[in-house]
Amino acid sequence: MELHNLKPAPGSNKSNKRVGRGPGAGTGGTSTRGHKGAKSRSGYSRKIGFEGGQMPLQRRVPKFGFNNINRKEYKAINLDAIEALAEARNLEKITIDDMRAAGLVPKKCLVKVLANGAVTRAIQVEADAFSKKAEEAITAAGGSVSKK
Repeated sequence: MELHNLKPAPGSNKSNKRVGRGPGAGTGGTSTRGHKGAKSRSGYSRKIGFEGGQMPLQRRVPKFGFNNINRKEYKAINLDAIEALAEARNLEKITIDDMRAAGLVPKKCLVKVLANGAVTRAIQVEADAFSKKAEEAITAAGGSVSKK
């Protein structure tokens, strides 16, 4: 099979109905548009979402809330994940780049360290934000915290 051999399946391509070609064609006269009214005229186009006068969906459904454009979304990383990363790679200092390389954090994400788990070794951790308990746990283990 090659590009010049390709053909659509038999019966899958239908030609358009030729409308308004006189009485012999069977679709002359009003050209299947009915009699008079806006829909029979050329240039008619219905509003998007118009439902024949019924209250349209976008007006029936209630709206609430808003999206804060100043919101910052953080990717949460727990202490147990940082501890595991430090043990696996034998690191003293863990940066966001180390977390990205390990696949813990997507490329363009802010990172926040949370206090789930425990830290047993002194680690220097760099992230965009820390919870209070995470910060306390890292410093209690002899490590340090630096905000990027």
